[in-house]
Amino acid sequence: MPIEAESPEELGYGNIECNLAESSVTDTNFKDLDFNIKDITLCYGDHKGLPALRELIAADYGLQPEHIILVPGAAAGLFIVATSLLNKNSQLLVERPNYATNIETPRLLECEINFIDLHFETQYKLDLYRLSTMVKSMPSLISITTPHNPTGSVLTEEELMEVVELSRRHGSYLLVDETYRELSFNNPPPLAASISDNVISVSSVSKAYGLPGIRMGWIACKNKHLLETFLAAKEQIFICNSLLDEHVALHYLQHKQQFFAPIKQHINNNFKVLEEHMNSSKNLEWVKPQGGVVCYPRIIPSIDYKVFYKELYHKHKTLVGAGHWFETSQKYMRIGFGWPTKEALQQGLHHIEATIDGLK
Repeated sequence: MPIEAESPEELGYGNIECNLAESSVTDTNFKDLDFNIKDITLCYGDHKGLPALRELIAADYGLQPEHIILVPGAAAGLFIVATSLLNKNSQLLVERPNYATNIETPRLLECEINFIDLHFETQYKLDLYRLSTMVKSMPSLISITTPHNPTGSVLTEEELMEVVELSRRHGSYLLVDETYRELSFNNPPPLAASISDNVISVSSVSKAYGLPGIRMGWIACKNKHLLETFLAAKEQIFICNSLLDEHVALHYLQHKQQFFAPIKQHINNNFKVLEEHMNSSKNLEWVKPQGGVVCYPRIIPSIDYKVFYKELYHKHKTLVGAGHWFETSQKYMRIGFGWPTKEALQQGLHHIEATIDGLK
């Protein structure tokens, strides 16, 4: 997966001045949480996850605590779901472009994969008619993301209900990656897993809350048999979660209003900068995102894209998510606007324009 080899973590944050490659909000500093870890006993934890944290998450979703399994990040949740439900005899229907784990793990499992391609020309919207024709082949699992990474497109409640009904009617499980749900620009639809017991929702504290370093996510599902399978898979891989991570996540969510308000304000401020820039750009065109902290614009002029990414990073110390990260043309790029400071975002956008101008 090239996204990992070219990630900011691998390149080194100290080598990047304008980091527009991140798909999350600004990282939270532990000292700002005002949290005392001295009284935590470092034992094996509840295999399903810290009960108090599961209760808090479930209450927010209108579910019961037994519908929640805590896992080490959404990536672990996606891995558990894929390895539990897919094999060489399975069929997967998945959106593309997509976060790598939603595609690469199924490929490793050698299941049959059919892609639901999202297109710039149709505003990166999920083609429900196309989906309905593809579902007739009875896939074992349908995998969607909303708000979507990397495009920022969002399913309305009506659209989500239609996808849920399609999956239910054809006897398929539906996986909905909802890690950006709290970052919807408008009121989000109900949590997908709360709608039907054939639906699995995955989320975490990484993207929206800036806590990727504690590795805490969850699988939500009302299907008892599925949850038992997922728990068995989790026990084989992790046994339980880090107690430290669980307690930090619990503390954060207990004080979410205090911590989350400035994050949302920062996102709003940065989005205004991004929107103003994109609306005036002669080199880039975009589909305005409806949620999350990423967008997926494309370069208008015909240039050498390989040289573009090379010069952008080596000359300007600016990093974006290159199109090949998501198996699309290099003229597309993911720009993350939730992680950088306002000044770094402005400077990074300027560097993108200058680099393209220099290659025309």
